[in-house]
Order: sequence, then structure tokens, then C-alpha cells
Amino acid sequence: MRVSFGLHSGKVSLIGNPALEAFVAHIGDEFMLAQVLIRRKGAGFELRNAADQGKKDLTHVGDLKELRELAQFTKESIFRPLKSAPTLREGWRMEVEDSEALGLALNCLYPGAVADWFAVRSERRVVTNYREFTGRQTGMYRITAMLPDAFAADAARACCDRKFCLKQRLWTVHDLTRDSEKEKSAIPCLEPCAIMLEFARKVMRMEQEEKTTVNLSQSERESLIAALEKARGDACPPEIREADFADALNPRRVELLLNRLKSGMVKDG
Repeated sequence: MRVSFGLHSGKVSLIGNPALEAFVAHIGDEFMLAQVLIRRKGAGFELRNAADQGKKDLTHVGDLKELRELAQFTKESIFRPLKSAPTLREGWRMEVEDSEALGLALNCLYPGAVADWFAVRSERRVVTNYREFTGRQTGMYRITAMLPDAFAADAARACCDRKFCLKQRLWTVHDLTRDSEKEKSAIPCLEPCAIMLEFARKVMRMEQEEKTTVNLSQSERESLIAALEKARGDACPPEIREADFADALNPRRVELLLNRLKSGMVKDG
């Protein structure tokens, strides 16, 4: 029996970790996990942002505390509430001595990713449908269960877009297509996250608001779509928090409106 380190607790246990063992066996010489490139180096591994592949003179990350701090904030020093967001800083590298240390390091960057990766590959049922998930909500989140299927799917498309999250969304609602690993990453998303839940709550509140009619010509509609696409492409102002959906300029709200305009869900005059 060998000693291993639990992925989430960081404590020493006398039980092997089958999830970590399977993941390490899957790596081969190198493996991409979202934005992180993992390479074997003897008995150990090297980690770096995939955008830094082939680069030299990267900053050496010496311990898990430093790595955890790196994952907490963007290069603009903005807090990252969603660790699977495509905003992981560049310019660093870390070497770990063995598989157990790799598991701890990956858990700092992408909490629970290895365990979820393994769960999907087992024969256990692990994916939760939107309806099943929201049906269990209480308090202020009970309203998310009231969101009609089409609007829930629309909210998921906007909230879980690759611009905002690199997890492969496996949960769905109605006829919403699941994400592909090629489009996103090898990290599975098994149920709506807290940010998706809050966004669904806001979308339902917006659906309850009184609607107004705006008369737009086709050219005006095209200009509005172009303006929203530009806003979507611009860097999010640092004063707009990622999960502040009360802000009209929140990127996910912009994405939602843009998608609806393109699909014709928003009716003009």
C-alpha cells in the first residue's frame, strides 16, 4: 500500500487515488488541461500556461501557495471567481516531483477537475440535468426552476460560452446540445455552477419585467448587433465584476442579448 495525497484536502492518506492514477496514465508525454500544458519530466512533471509553450525565462513557481495565488487573479489583478475561465495568467512554470504533487498542483489551478474527469469515465451516473438541479433549489434560487426550457438553454449558451468558461458542459436542458471536448477542454462540467445559477435567476427576473417594443429597420438591427459584437470583443472593464448581473454591461448579459438578436428571439417593431 502506498501513501497518496487527497486531491481536495491535501492530507496524507494510506489509500491509493484511482482518479489521479487514471489521469496520470492518460497523460502520455504531455497533456493539455484547459489552459495548462502538463509535460513529463522524468518521474515528475512540468506545468505551464499552454500559451507559453516553447518560451524560456518563465517565472518559476516554487510552492502550492504561490500557485494558488497565481490562479486567484488575472494579469490585471482582477479576482477570478471561476477557475475554469480562460483568464489564467501566462509567464510561469512549475515543476512537481511526482504524481501526488501533480494532483495537488492541478487542484490549485482547477479544483476537482481530476476527480470529475475520472467520474465521467466511470460507469456511475454523475451528470445532473438543469431541471433536476434547479428543482432542488430553495430560497432565492427557487425561481431558477421557473425558467422555461428555451430561456434556460439560451441562458446556458451565453453563460457557459467558451469566452467565459473552458469546462465541457455535459449537463443540459431540453434539446440543448452538450459541449464537445474539442471545443472546450477535458474538464467536464457535471451540473450548473453557482455563476450559472445566479445568471439563470437574473434571466428569469428579466423575463418577468414589462416588455417594450422598439421599431428597428434591418440596417438599425445590423448596427445594434455590430455594436454588441464590438462590446463583446472589448476587454471587460475592471470595475464590472464577473458575477454582477445587475450591471447592464456584464459580458454574459451582452452575450445573451446578442444571441437573442441574432436568433430573432428579440422582436423589433
